[in-house]
Amino acid sequence: METHKLTCIQCPMGCALTVTVMDDGNVTVTGNTCPRGEDYGKKEVTAPTRTVTSYVEVEDGEIAVASVKTKQDIPKQKIFAVMEEIKKTKVKAPVKIGDVIVANAADTGVDVVATKNVAKK
Repeated sequence: METHKLTCIQCPMGCALTVTVMDDGNVTVTGNTCPRGEDYGKKEVTAPTRTVTSYVEVEDGEIAVASVKTKQDIPKQKIFAVMEEIKKTKVKAPVKIGDVIVANAADTGVDVVATKNVAKK
């Protein structure tokens, strides 16, 4: 049996969660005041994910960089691989919010998209 202490980040309440993983794989969550806390606790100890935010260089743009993020959460262990792909990426202006900057980043099935418009010089 494993026990994990977490602070839920799904709403402003910040509930103190206790997540217990039994030897048979069953997971229980206590301390949550809403169902989102239970879902968060289970996911965080069994298959943690994160949204990655960063920026890419923009050629011929009014500004030199555009902010980007993963369109959805990715497995936590893929963060560094996704960041490596983002670091290698340069795009040409114009860039529009929602443009796919890196498709299927690090074989996660998740695209990296622009979160800032950058006009051409």
